[in-house]
Amino acid sequence: MAGTIQLGEPPIDVTLKHSARARRLSLRVSGVDGRVSLTMPHRASLREAQAFLRSKEDWIRNHLDRQPDATAIAPGAVIPVEGHPRLIAETRTRAVRLMDDHILIPPGDDQAGARVRAFLKTLARDRLAEASARYSTQLGRPFGKISLRDTRSRWGSCTSEGNLMYSWRLILAPAQVLDYVAAHEVAHLAEMNHSAAFWDEVARLMPDYQAPRKWLRNEGGALHRYHF
Repeated sequence: MAGTIQLGEPPIDVTLKHSARARRLSLRVSGVDGRVSLTMPHRASLREAQAFLRSKEDWIRNHLDRQPDATAIAPGAVIPVEGHPRLIAETRTRAVRLMDDHILIPPGDDQAGARVRAFLKTLARDRLAEASARYSTQLGRPFGKISLRDTRSRWGSCTSEGNLMYSWRLILAPAQVLDYVAAHEVAHLAEMNHSAAFWDEVARLMPDYQAPRKWLRNEGGALHRYHF
């Protein structure tokens, strides 16, 4: 059972979700799109939910105020590539070009967002294929196909057939973060779980994985602020 109610003024839409497994009211503000949701035990009433939300209204609004503004991809916008900020600028070129501090695009192009996205997806595939092959060789286990998606719920996955899926937005993150996700998914070729044995495999592939893992947990949601 689910529904939506509004909180305060100006109103904040809050999605209500009933869960048989929930033992208490649980509030979440998405770091990806700012959506507010409240998970409720079946025994909880709407009145209880409303009272709980009113008690947390200041916390919710403060959290929403800290959400990064959306960035549309157009000349003058700045987006990170491999963690380094690049200014999108028009110049006399026929194709998108990546420079040290710029992404150069053809002048007067009304498809700038689509062109930059296609360029970044190609770059992401190259980087992820290289990292996956490197860790696969290190692990001694082959992988199947690599696919790219624009997923919001996960940065990568590994199927039982050994196929790897990644979010192409990893190309926006620092290079070691992309490497960590590749190491993580390749490690699943040996351990299809998140057991201690799995994390041992990750540590063997990438001994310093903790720092990029922390970055992704704390900063990864902001990679979805860029609208192509």
